[in-house]
Amino acid sequence: MESLMINGILIVLLAYFFITKILPPKGAKQITIEDLKQLLASKNNCQFIDVRTPMEYKARRIKEFKNIPLNELSSRLDELNKEKEIVVICQSGMRSNQATKLLVKHGFKNVTNVKGGMNAWNG
Repeated sequence: MESLMINGILIVLLAYFFITKILPPKGAKQITIEDLKQLLASKNNCQFIDVRTPMEYKARRIKEFKNIPLNELSSRLDELNKEKEIVVICQSGMRSNQATKLLVKHGFKNVTNVKGGMNAWNG
């Protein structure tokens, strides 16, 4: 009985860990590739950030996006305007989700993650 209870607690903790890694942080939005295409077409005054590695970025990119690799983001926050919306993309949406968490933690209010990332982009 006791081992069953411990196993149950471990499952709940693991589920919590994975859910918090996947879900966007409080205060951040998620958009689809279709939403991104509309945003790019509207010439909105957003900051577009691609957090993939320079090699990934050079291989395939969206021209409006500036490359700031995730591992450099915390040291390059001064390049971003806290008053403008920041749209973040990566390869699959996982690194960009981590980037949105970092940005929100540092006081950025209008942060958006692109679900599916470049894997979903066909533009």
